[in-house]
Amino acid sequence: DWGYALAEREYGDRVFTWAEYDRIKEAKGEDAANKAQSEALAAGKMLVKDVIADAFLQQILLRPSEYDVVATLNLNGDYLSDALAAQVGGIGIAPGANINYVSGHAIFEATHGTAPKYAGKDMVNPSSVILSGVMMFEYMGWNRVAKLIVKGLERAIRKKRVTYDFERLMKGATKLKCSEFGTEIINNM
Repeated sequence: DWGYALAEREYGDRVFTWAEYDRIKEAKGEDAANKAQSEALAAGKMLVKDVIADAFLQQILLRPSEYDVVATLNLNGDYLSDALAAQVGGIGIAPGANINYVSGHAIFEATHGTAPKYAGKDMVNPSSVILSGVMMFEYMGWNRVAKLIVKGLERAIRKKRVTYDFERLMKGATKLKCSEFGTEIINNM
């Protein structure tokens, strides 16, 4: 409940909480609560709803399009991001960003670890780092650059010219070294 209270107090003009929905439903009925929620969302407010972690993991895997922003604690966030990354090929493709919206400072990084056993072998998927760079360019307003990189990456994957982690998941794919995959992305921009 403290999370709802904080959201309503600090961001009341930008959020509509599930607790607010419940209060309206109790006082005026479900139709009034549904109407209030619809109006809030139409006005650009964000819906704040809490859920138990294990139930949420199932919900987001089965219905990911229902979620735009997920605010969670670090460990649960790590589990969620890795599980969602698996839906699109694995953590080798998931970008990461840490943004301080007060100061404007930002750090963009791969979401996976360093995998020392692969160091110097020219085999790992660089997509996580590349897409983190895309996020950085978007944050800086360099949208044309970001779109060009995404275009090259998407085309390389569509042509099934990929690193080992994707190759083993794609029938008829050609396995490329990390450096070859980078060249493939550039050639497809």
